[in-house]
Amino acid sequence: MGNARLVLTVSPFRPHVLARDRLRIWIPLDARNCLDTDGTPINLSAEDMEQIMEVLVEAWAESTREVYSSLAYSPTIAWYILHGLPWDMCAEEIESLLKAANRMAPAKKKKRQPFTTAYISALQCGPELESNNLHIAVFACLTTTFYMAGHLGEFTVRALTGANVFNPAIHVKPTDMRIETNEQGLESTVFRLPRTKVVQDGEEVSWSKQDGVTDPKAALAKHMSTNWPPPNSPLFAYRQNNRKMKTLTKTKFIEVIHTAVDMAGPDHLQGHRICIGSTLEYLLRGVPFDVMKVKGRWASDTFQAYLRKHAQILAPYMQARSHKHEAFVHIVMPTVHDQ
Repeated sequence: MGNARLVLTVSPFRPHVLARDRLRIWIPLDARNCLDTDGTPINLSAEDMEQIMEVLVEAWAESTREVYSSLAYSPTIAWYILHGLPWDMCAEEIESLLKAANRMAPAKKKKRQPFTTAYISALQCGPELESNNLHIAVFACLTTTFYMAGHLGEFTVRALTGANVFNPAIHVKPTDMRIETNEQGLESTVFRLPRTKVVQDGEEVSWSKQDGVTDPKAALAKHMSTNWPPPNSPLFAYRQNNRKMKTLTKTKFIEVIHTAVDMAGPDHLQGHRICIGSTLEYLLRGVPFDVMKVKGRWASDTFQAYLRKHAQILAPYMQARSHKHEAFVHIVMPTVHDQ
């Protein structure tokens, strides 16, 4: 086989379409139709069936549909559900197949390094950060995303043209930002995400002032005073040639980070390592697992699989006399239910 690429056989059931459209457009031989299981027509038109399909497909975010274009367990179930096919495999069979696949899979790659405060500090030292509007916006976006334990795609856009351009109903704007102070006088900057992959009505995330050059408050203030994005524009829009406003895309963000890395010396990292790095940073500070799970908006405990420095994270819970021991046991032990 060598470097030969696998090419799908052309089929009317599996046309060449964008990855995000495969879940819907790749159809089975027995697709949804206007007949019941006995072959009797039902009181639904072809237009009704198409409307049902359009509603069902919205259960998965566009970025998820792109990932689901690959052949894997979860995408397969999603495809069956979307096209109304019976899923006859029992849980025991699925579990056995997944175990077998895991054992037969190639050795896992070494875990990638996450973003750290030291890494971000190294990027901050470049001369471009003092005068380049784009670099100022990128650094503010990086520190905000890092300290709120967020996702890069929530503060950048995917494209400057087409369907993935800035949309004020989806993307964060200066008007979505506010300051809150609690009863102890502790201040937090809160951002409202108008829409996320999980919550269509949006969520709120926040960070607080930090020590050192990675302080998101200072970085954001510099960005706002340099680029002064309009109230209803992208929060991290920047002024090109000090006049025209331009939206910060994820691709441009990564490009600028890699340029700064080449000057500073560290390895290249990808955007999704920001959230993992943030989680690690807060855990090393002693933030409890359950609190970090809420802050990072993790739907499960899978984030633990990405973490490094387990011994350092667990050290406060493993001492002979630790007030955190009880909290740790509460997290890792299953709940006991009364009979």
